[in-house]
Amino acid sequence: MARSKNTVFTDTMIRKLKPETSDYTRSEGNGFSIRVMPSGSKTWLYLYSFDGKRRKMNLGTYPEVTLETARERFEDARRKVKNGIDPVAELEQAADSRRQALTVKGLIEEYLERYAKRFKKSWEEDERILEKEVVPVWGKRKAEDIRKRDVLELLEKIVIRPAPVMANNTFKIIRKMFNWSVEQDILPTSPAFMVKLPTPKVGRDRVLSAEEIKKLWHALDDAAISPESRTALKLVLLTGQRPGEVTGMHTSEIDGDWWTIPAERAKNQKSHRVFLTATAKGLIQQATERVKQTRETPADKDYAGYIFPCPHADKDKPLERHALSRALCRNFAWPMTDKQGNPLYNKDGKPATENRLVIDHFTPHDLRRTTATFMAQSGEMD
Repeated sequence: MARSKNTVFTDTMIRKLKPETSDYTRSEGNGFSIRVMPSGSKTWLYLYSFDGKRRKMNLGTYPEVTLETARERFEDARRKVKNGIDPVAELEQAADSRRQALTVKGLIEEYLERYAKRFKKSWEEDERILEKEVVPVWGKRKAEDIRKRDVLELLEKIVIRPAPVMANNTFKIIRKMFNWSVEQDILPTSPAFMVKLPTPKVGRDRVLSAEEIKKLWHALDDAAISPESRTALKLVLLTGQRPGEVTGMHTSEIDGDWWTIPAERAKNQKSHRVFLTATAKGLIQQATERVKQTRETPADKDYAGYIFPCPHADKDKPLERHALSRALCRNFAWPMTDKQGNPLYNKDGKPATENRLVIDHFTPHDLRRTTATFMAQSGEMD
């Protein structure tokens, strides 16, 4: 092996270094070196001592890393050594920190366990949306690598699906998750900072007209909505109660013509009674019979439990209130197909959709507002 000599590197000199039968090193001095392998590959090195130990720092491969860049890296590393910092140890620590950095999936788990499950009644909806909309796209990426552009692209894809309400809901959840991660010193900044709602909010003072109520009542029977969600939506309109209170209805709360909502389920934390009309009782009876059939309860036995149970029979939980919103959103933009079942597209190339609910957009809570408005107009709430 040729003996290493100190010299001043030039690009021409480095380019002319030829491979030999074994690797060899040329040095410019102060540890700035280049190693030539029998294969012909050339690697910039910084050779130095730290705490009495010989150290070797890889500065990059020539010609991808130019002489000028390699020299800059060498000078930077040499300054660190003079100031008592081991640049190789620093790189190893950075690499280790990088390996241990949270992925987005890991961040989601932290957020759900440490925040959402402790402080949000709707944590299950957070989990569902994050698992459905975020994990498949970002799950394996490092959370610290997510940028504003990533957030915008994620939301845009949801909007053009089209699922504008889901885009808004997804944004609200990831914005909260990233803000929480900044508060907890997990991330230095939030990529959702200065990002606006992807679609304008639907007005919160929507009240359906009498004609719209009539159309909707019949349209619900033909819409692509589960019997449980369909009945729950009708009961929100008939009782004027909150969607979450209706989906959480339990047989123990029904007594003849009255439905008593316990304090722990009421938003104002106060128990209150709701009169049930014949139509409302009929819907509740139908829903109860469906559950008995689904759960295979003997016909001669009374059913005791949630009137709108979670679809998963192994979970003793009610249908989540967001199921009603999701059911409506699907039917406001139902994909259109031809006779063969192939998707149809508009002139702009976007999937063609139809409104299977026949009236303009509304939310489950708008049904409650509508009932309250009609009751007030008739003098029932004076």
